[in-house]
Amino acid sequence: MRIAQVAPLIESVPPELYGGTERVVAFLTDELVKRGHDVTLFASGDSRTSARLVPAWPRALRLGGPCQDALAPHLLMLEQVAQRAEDFDVLHFHISQFHFSLVRRLPVAHLTTLHGRLDLPELPPLFAEFSDVPVASISDAQRRPLPDAGWIGTVHHGLPLDLLEFHPDPGSYLAFLGRIAPEKRVDRAIAIATACGQPLRIAAKVDPFDRRYFERDIRPLLDHPLVEFIGEISEEQKSDFLGGASALLFPIDWPEPFGLVMIEAMACGVPVVAYRGGSVTEVIDHGVTGFVVDTLGQAIEATRAVARLSRRRCRSVFERRFSVTRMAADYEALYEGLVAARHSDLTMATGAA
Repeated sequence: MRIAQVAPLIESVPPELYGGTERVVAFLTDELVKRGHDVTLFASGDSRTSARLVPAWPRALRLGGPCQDALAPHLLMLEQVAQRAEDFDVLHFHISQFHFSLVRRLPVAHLTTLHGRLDLPELPPLFAEFSDVPVASISDAQRRPLPDAGWIGTVHHGLPLDLLEFHPDPGSYLAFLGRIAPEKRVDRAIAIATACGQPLRIAAKVDPFDRRYFERDIRPLLDHPLVEFIGEISEEQKSDFLGGASALLFPIDWPEPFGLVMIEAMACGVPVVAYRGGSVTEVIDHGVTGFVVDTLGQAIEATRAVARLSRRRCRSVFERRFSVTRMAADYEALYEGLVAARHSDLTMATGAA
């Protein structure tokens, strides 16, 4: 199958540091190549891939220098995709909804995976209008605010089995990995760790628009002797960082679309203590790969109990449910259905003519 993957240009594919969507696109693209497909990746020029790379912009926008209009490079990329659309059997977009009006007019099967939160007031009328555009969710919970969207499936994220090393022995600290933002609630993680008397290591980026929140609300909390702020880490550092933890704290306060870090922790054998929200109950098997909690008191109790959970069981659940092989197979099934439907539509149109 001739497949185009269309990635955001904010980060490279895969990203140098933080970047969940671009990391998933990288894993999916390389796995589809392994499975014998002819894959083209539209992404930033500093991306690394086994597919054919179309460098839509020289460098990823976040780390590639000043960029005052991130929309302009994405529109240029969409024009590149449109000009080459008929070279592909299916176009797979990962760039939110920028392209909906365009793909409606292209004579090629297409799929859009929605990677972000969908509970925003501007979205229902948009997705009601474009209900003919096929979209996939990354969790069942993610799609609930948009019942009128053109849902054709849910595909949970997956990782290569050899990406992160399994660490069988319990670690010596609690871990928080991600970004500093109000909805990620690193303040809850600090409260949990200090109440338990356990060290907390925080590996997180701070986006410019979250800088004020970080300085005002979070930086004063970092002075506690049990808390260590590391900052943003690379993919290569992630295995040791997560694997050395006794648990990952995931104390979110928003409808999490998926939460890639939860399965990264499971791949290392590390149980997750997560607040209920969005996809959490789809990803975490309560009492097996971690605990799902609703209150600070429950989170403290769960964190004290994680030693009862089997790290080897966490790894085995990851291998069974969240491999890149399973993710690619799920997307293949969606592609095949879309291509077949497109051929059927063309046949019917030709017959009617």
